[in-house]
Amino acid sequence: MWRAVWPVWDTPPALASWWGDDSRGNRLEAHLLSAGVEIIAGSDHAEKTPIANAHIDSAGRATYDFELDWQVPPLPDATQISHLHTGSFAATLAPGAGAVVAAVKSMAIRGTVSYDPNVRPSLMGTPEEVRPQIEEIISLADVVKASDEDIAWLYGEGVPLESVLHKWKSMGPGLVIATRGPWGSYALCANDRDMLVVDSLNIEVADTVGAGDSFMAGLISGLLDAGLLGSGAAKARLRQARLGDVQPALHRATITSGLTVSKVGAYSPTRSEVAEVHCRPHALNRRRLRAQWQV
Repeated sequence: MWRAVWPVWDTPPALASWWGDDSRGNRLEAHLLSAGVEIIAGSDHAEKTPIANAHIDSAGRATYDFELDWQVPPLPDATQISHLHTGSFAATLAPGAGAVVAAVKSMAIRGTVSYDPNVRPSLMGTPEEVRPQIEEIISLADVVKASDEDIAWLYGEGVPLESVLHKWKSMGPGLVIATRGPWGSYALCANDRDMLVVDSLNIEVADTVGAGDSFMAGLISGLLDAGLLGSGAAKARLRQARLGDVQPALHRATITSGLTVSKVGAYSPTRSEVAEVHCRPHALNRRRLRAQWQV
């Protein structure tokens, strides 16, 4: 259930997770190490490796059920890292969520934080129960990305994505994004009144497993390259950024995610694959960018 999408990054990442010292866990660990990921000590102390069973519908969309418990090994001191990413039930499911939220609070003071709510209803209870937890982390994060399906579950099917993004923006993040599957993504910057619309990659979808994780990997790597994540100074720059400043990172995120969904399973594209597609003429749909006035 843990996907390594870090080959897109130049910055060596570290991962704190929870799997067992068993055949599945050993495969995960070997893959992570081969990708250059530092594994936080204790990540392999689960009784057994958690399992996510993915169910793919006729349109390639995935739903999941899980066999897991969630704890987290001792995390590094915030002074040892520059950016922290978390998401989904890692930040909401006890007992591990307590340590994750504490790390987010510490990191929000010293560096930068990105967050993907990535809702999993079978592990999160009702929207009314989990929404306060999710909104607390949003208020601490610098970058928040959610899917349209996440937002519909949290706030109701009839609530416009735009209104939720404006609400989240008012809570403190420097950049908020809603991904919309084949309809691309919306983005709002704290310092820009307009909304950016980025269309999806022109590609045939095999399945959607890993799409959100790959989007986030491409986004974070692009923002790191732009100097908009990774330090207190970068946090300040992100707060002053305009849509044009984050556009290259959003393009990288879109291409990274598009390459993932073009393959069956949790495919992890490399940075060179992403760069090759980015250089192609008309890699993204022609209606790539559009500014919309805030309402």
